[in-house]
Amino acid sequence: MPDASGAVARALRAAPPDQLVEAADAAVRRVLDASRTEVFVADYRFTGLWPVLDKELPEGGFLACQGVAQRCFSSQQPVLDTGEDGRCRVYLPLSAWGERLGVLMVELPDAPDAATVAATRDVAGELAVALRAADRETDRYRRARRRERLSMAAEMQWDLLPGRSVTHGDFVLAGQLEPAYTVGGDHFDWSVDGDRLTVTVLNGAGNGLAAATLTAVTVNAMRNARRSGGSLVEQAELASDTIFYQHRGSRHVATLLLELDNRRGVVRAVDAGSPHVLRLRGGAVTPITLEQQLPLGMFAETRYDVQEFTVEPGDRLFVVSDGVYAAEPAGLEPYGERAMARAMRSTRLQPATEAVGTVMRELHAYHADADLRDDAVVVCLDWRGSSPADDVGGR
Repeated sequence: MPDASGAVARALRAAPPDQLVEAADAAVRRVLDASRTEVFVADYRFTGLWPVLDKELPEGGFLACQGVAQRCFSSQQPVLDTGEDGRCRVYLPLSAWGERLGVLMVELPDAPDAATVAATRDVAGELAVALRAADRETDRYRRARRRERLSMAAEMQWDLLPGRSVTHGDFVLAGQLEPAYTVGGDHFDWSVDGDRLTVTVLNGAGNGLAAATLTAVTVNAMRNARRSGGSLVEQAELASDTIFYQHRGSRHVATLLLELDNRRGVVRAVDAGSPHVLRLRGGAVTPITLEQQLPLGMFAETRYDVQEFTVEPGDRLFVVSDGVYAAEPAGLEPYGERAMARAMRSTRLQPATEAVGTVMRELHAYHADADLRDDAVVVCLDWRGSSPADDVGGR
């Protein structure tokens, strides 16, 4: 069999960023004798997969393939669908470094052998990396993702995100923002650097563009300190000082900063406000108790302390903003009282990438599917370390 992934990789390198799917389509048809291909991208809320090549895909055919494509997207495994005419559609996950982008469909003359399936999977991997890189150079794929117009604040927030999931040898991490098309100040950020994973969750104050601008300043201040080699404390203190000297205490940002040592399973934390962290272990959901310190930007020259707790192999951590745990629809207790823990327990058999969606869907259902009254962030971290963490007094 020809080197399909190599041929596609060469075609993608030669193509303009807005023509990647066409370049991949031509190469796959030529190398694998495919009759057609389609690229489906996930929307901002992960509610569906939408075609890039053929926007006029007949509704019946589109809906028929949505279920198969969604199964591939959720499982992150190839799915084969053979029609009555003998042709086989191979659905392959489009994922780069663990971030789920969508699904590639390749239609072949007949059922493929294992080598052909492996070749198509390599092709999907090449295309996913190229799409991830091209996203900064063209609006085409972002237009395909959105089902309605983003607010200006949401446009800023989605542009600021590091991604929506990432996979590492030691962990899987995923996050989701809601309401996806109008989110204001709530946000998450992360960075993988060797044995260290840094995660921050921000509960931005206010609404709309002003909240998004404040969050953008906060995130970039923490990134500036982190990229200069600064510790968690230095990240928090630079961000706090930046906000204070811009707003003189009239604006502040509740933030939780976490740093995971992947080798030992030790988590260092700076709790500067309201985001909460909960641990799912063996079917039990337990809040991680941290000493809450001042939100970033409340006072000048605020100093922060680091606390530590441990995780064990198989532990799942959820970090949620107050738009999740404090959500209180009319006549109901806060979501975080009991319903949130039930939703988290129900994710035990799901990957982190699916778990964040489950908690968000349950939150929407708790609101009787009405619009959320506040921004909401859910971040899910699965630690897959192979040895117990050192005993450092975890709670």
